[in-house]
Order: sequence, then structure tokens, then C-alpha cells
Amino acid sequence: ETNRILVGSSTALQPIPARSSSHDQPFDKSNMAFTLVCSALALLWVPGMAFLYGGLVRSSSLLTVMMQSYMSMGVTAVMWYFVVFSLCFGSSLHGFVGDPRTYFLGSVTRSSPLGPDAAFSLRIPSLLLIIYQGMFAVISPVTIAGAFAGHFRFKPYLVFLIFWPIVVYAPIC
Repeated sequence: ETNRILVGSSTALQPIPARSSSHDQPFDKSNMAFTLVCSALALLWVPGMAFLYGGLVRSSSLLTVMMQSYMSMGVTAVMWYFVVFSLCFGSSLHGFVGDPRTYFLGSVTRSSPLGPDAAFSLRIPSLLLIIYQGMFAVISPVTIAGAFAGHFRFKPYLVFLIFWPIVVYAPIC
């Protein structure tokens, strides 16, 4: 059985054989490399947005705007790995959001089929998919912070960082 994903070769497009969930088959190294590079580029997006927003605000708000971007990286990343990932990609509870029993990545193994495209998630290690998805969970509040750059105090932004991933990001993701 083969998946619908095609990989280009020098001669023609060839289907990739389906992979079982066992540990005996190696992961696809090209998918791993691509996902790792994309994760690193997404990680670089946060300081880039911090400098962009820092250039858009008055000098008195520069430090607050940059702290908002970097704190988003810290707070959202910790929440992603402990709670939000399980809400997004864990087993469903009442068909709406993930099951709280899978917090702290308790149900994730090396080759767990994760996300809506389980065929692709079996081609890379689960932790790499968690990192990749986590980068976009981190970037989302930073992007939203651009709407109120320089007009929002730091403490309310921390409250926003705690509630937004759980209330908005997890159900939509």
C-alpha cells in the first residue's frame, strides 16, 4: 500500500511506501531536515518581529514591545509542551478539544501518529512535529501583539499569553 504523497526523483515521481507505526523502519531524513529547517526559521521570526515592532513604536515603548515578543516565546512554549499540544493533537474529548488526561505529552511516543495528517507524522519523529507546531503557537501571539504595539501594558499581556492559547488557539488548531 502506498500513500498519496509523491517524492520527486531524477527520473520521475514515485509514490512513497506507507510506513507502519513500528520502530523498525527509519524516519524520512529529508522530511526531518525540512521540518527542522522550517522550525528554526519560524523560531527566528520572533526576534525579527520584536525588532520590527520595536522600530514602529516610540522609544519609551521599545523595551515593552521587545519583552512582549520574547516573553511570548517563553510562556507560550512552556504552555504548548505542557498543555496546549495535548488540547490540539491529543485524543478528543466530546469531539471539540483534546483530552486533559494527555497533558505533559503523556501519550506521545517516538512514532505516535499525530495531527490531522497521520501519514506525514509517521515520517518524522513525534518530538520534531511537536517542536514545529509549537513554533507557530509561539508566533501567533507575537503577531497579534503587533496590533497593539506600544499601547498595551506588560502584565495584561502576560494574562493574554496564558489564556489565548487555551481559549482560542487550541480549539481552532
